[in-house]
Amino acid sequence: MLKDADFNYFPTVYVVCGYTDMRCGIDSLAAIIERKYKVSLFVPNTLFLFCGRSSTRIKGLLWEGDGFLLLYKRVEQWRFVWPRNSDELRQLRAEQYKWLIQGFAIDPLIYDTNPRFSA
Repeated sequence: MLKDADFNYFPTVYVVCGYTDMRCGIDSLAAIIERKYKVSLFVPNTLFLFCGRSSTRIKGLLWEGDGFLLLYKRVEQWRFVWPRNSDELRQLRAEQYKWLIQGFAIDPLIYDTNPRFSA
């Protein structure tokens, strides 16, 4: 579902950076969002993505207007490239969401530089 999902269905996608205990269920993941990040959970079709220490599994928490949907995805032959360096909540653009679900990094790995010396 996550791989084929139209980003228009998820107007807002958040990634919880760092590590999340994958034993957490709906209530625990919702508490993390409400208490730690102070973000409203009850916006329809807002997707929150979590990843544990094993980058082969992610969980998604989605409010559908009448209840929560807990999504779980485990990949077999590769790993998700998850932002681990901070303890923040990041909102993704459509292209970043596609990159993440396809196994690519959501941040560019090549940065613009200003050389100090010419050849």
